[in-house]
Amino acid sequence: MLRISWTERKSNETVLIEANSRRSLIKTIRKRQATFLGHVMRRKKLEHLITTGKRDGKRGRGKQRAKMMDGLKRWLGSGSSTETMTAMGHRELWRNMITDASKHGTG
Repeated sequence: MLRISWTERKSNETVLIEANSRRSLIKTIRKRQATFLGHVMRRKKLEHLITTGKRDGKRGRGKQRAKMMDGLKRWLGSGSSTETMTAMGHRELWRNMITDASKHGTG
């Protein structure tokens, strides 16, 4: 186990290199988000309507919010929302996309 004193003033990158480790939290979060989103999209219930933005009412003022779908599209390397939504409907295809992104995807 690697122990580092707080007075050493080392960067996170240096510590990761010394520990021969990599960052994995972002990858785990993205994988869980993708798995959950696939589950929600296949159910076709209220969550599906909200996630796809098919709801009544007005959006609040200010900057447009970042959507989970945009982050997942970028992580999965998928070209369009339509392609991603189609893949979610096919469990095996979706699972393969998540597995590939886990191996090769960026944060």
